[in-house]
Amino acid sequence: MLPSTMATNVEVRKGGTENTSSLIRRFTKRMQGSGVLRLVRSVRFHERSKSKFTAKKQRLKSIARKEHIDEQIKLGKMPERPVRRGHRR
Repeated sequence: MLPSTMATNVEVRKGGTENTSSLIRRFTKRMQGSGVLRLVRSVRFHERSKSKFTAKKQRLKSIARKEHIDEQIKLGKMPERPVRRGHRR
C-alpha cells in the first residue's frame, strides 16, 4: 500500500578496504537521506480521522459518565475528587 512515488532504490557498494559496520552505517545514512523510511512510517502508523458521528457519540458518552460520577459524589457513594495543584497540562 505504498505510494507509487517510492521508486527510489538505495544502493551501496562495499569499498576495497571498507569494513561491514561502516558499510551498514553508510547505508543507514543514505536511507535516512532519501526519505524512504519517513514515507513508509507515515503510511504504517497513519490513523484515520474519526467521523463526526463517532466523535459525537464518544463525547456524549464522556458527558454521561461525568454526570454519573458527579451524582455519585453528591450522594456520598464516591469520594470527592482530590484537588490537583500544580500539575502539568
